Amino acid sequence: MATGVHDAGGRPMPQKSSTAGSSPRRFGSLLSVLLIPFARRFIAGITLADALETTSALKAGGFLTTLDHLGESVESAEESKIAADQYVVMLRALKERNLDRNVSLKLTQMGLLIDPELCFANMSKIVAAAEETGGFVRVDMEGSDVTQATLDIVNRLKRTRATPVGAVLQAMLRRTPMDVVDLIGRGTTIRLCKGAYKEPAETAYKETPEIRHQFASLAKRLLTSGEYHAIATHDEALIREMIDFARQQGIPPDRFEFQMLLGIRPSFQRQIVSEGWRLRLYVPFGRAWLPYTWRRMREKKENFWFGIKSLFQR
Repeated sequence: MATGVHDAGGRPMPQKSSTAGSSPRRFGSLLSVLLIPFARRFIAGITLADALETTSALKAGGFLTTLDHLGESVESAEESKIAADQYVVMLRALKERNLDRNVSLKLTQMGLLIDPELCFANMSKIVAAAEETGGFVRVDMEGSDVTQATLDIVNRLKRTRATPVGAVLQAMLRRTPMDVVDLIGRGTTIRLCKGAYKEPAETAYKETPEIRHQFASLAKRLLTSGEYHAIATHDEALIREMIDFARQQGIPPDRFEFQMLLGIRPSFQRQIVSEGWRLRLYVPFGRAWLPYTWRRMREKKENFWFGIKSLFQR
């Protein structure tokens, strides 16, 4: 077996070197080794070329895709502008290769924590590129401390109902039902997920049954809204409940989509597509693969064990 870190396609993934006496670097090196199995499966690679190759293969398998250049919480305006330019390049490259011109991003990568106006300017450039290429921009949701700021930017970007930008809402947050009503009224397409960030009890539901109940209720509201929304979960029981609900309500498969992460339960993903339902896979790539993978594992203990089980599923 080859040594070192490789991506899902077998390509080497660069690592930071460690030096004697540098414990943070030694920890980073050790962590990268421990997370190799996850990175190989859940990350599309380092470069845009790697990501396009993965996206092309997924398209051939009947999947929709959304591309994410990993990185968030940038520390300078220059970094945020470089990140925005990368997304413009991504949208144009996807169009050139006749792939899904669908991208996902976090606003802290675009400078939200530095200056909201800087973030808005960067996002305006990306949305303009999406309009030019016939693409779509999904603004990911982060912790509850930036939920309102994130939605404020999305609402400013949504110049018309046809502006190709959508939001993500987390079912675990207590405020989400009102946000669903507000965004539906604005004609903003929503990706509904359970939520993965650690939040205080006054802000979010903490128990799994409560989260699942709110998710199911909100998902059904989205399905009957008349707009095209995304139901993002790996919970098979919830997915089956949504499929049954759509059939009962006469909602055709082309009126909404499911979304899942690359590498999570691929056999189940293929089954959903084979049954005629639309499934979009989240395809992350980039040099920030280590913090992304580590964050996925430590956000919740369920993520870690879910990831472990997924390594043995085909």
